[in-house]
Amino acid sequence: MILDEAQNLSTHEIKTIITRMGDNSKLVIVGDCQQIDVPYMDFASSGLTHVIERFKDYDIAGHITLRKGERSELATLASEIL
Repeated sequence: MILDEAQNLSTHEIKTIITRMGDNSKLVIVGDCQQIDVPYMDFASSGLTHVIERFKDYDIAGHITLRKGERSELATLASEIL
């Protein structure tokens, strides 16, 4: 299963999804915490950030951070300054 735009999920919502995964399932969680669109959420309260931090010491999970924006220069700039 691919879960995209996960930066906009609360910790409760992302837990709801992960805890329903069955045996032999794979879950890829994708998101960009610089593009949080929920007014009451920030980097620290995002479910994506929560999952990254809580799973970082377990071999069952992995995490990759892309350092360069792959969208337009305008989109990258807007995510940094807005």
